[in-house]
Amino acid sequence: MKRTLGAEPRYAYAISNAPRSTPLSPFVWLSGRRWAIEQCFEECQGEVGMDHDEVRKYPGWHHHMLMSMLAHFFLWHLKGGVGKKSARVDGVAAPAVA
Repeated sequence: MKRTLGAEPRYAYAISNAPRSTPLSPFVWLSGRRWAIEQCFEECQGEVGMDHDEVRKYPGWHHHMLMSMLAHFFLWHLKGGVGKKSARVDGVAAPAVA
């Protein structure tokens, strides 16, 4: 269970079926990773069409989700490289890539 700080705190909780001997640190780490996963799903639905599936069985759905996430990662990777200089074969920096 966690809560926000401030005048009107909000509470959130999660339930797990992990053994009682499990340390707290994995739960804290996993609760922080949830935001990144939700952000990925939201961006994939808006940018690469993750929500445009008409599959009937799990393998088709799984393939569509995987391809959407790979497309999102590819676009994210390209976005990170835009505007950086690329090196030529002789090691001299080339003009900026548009």
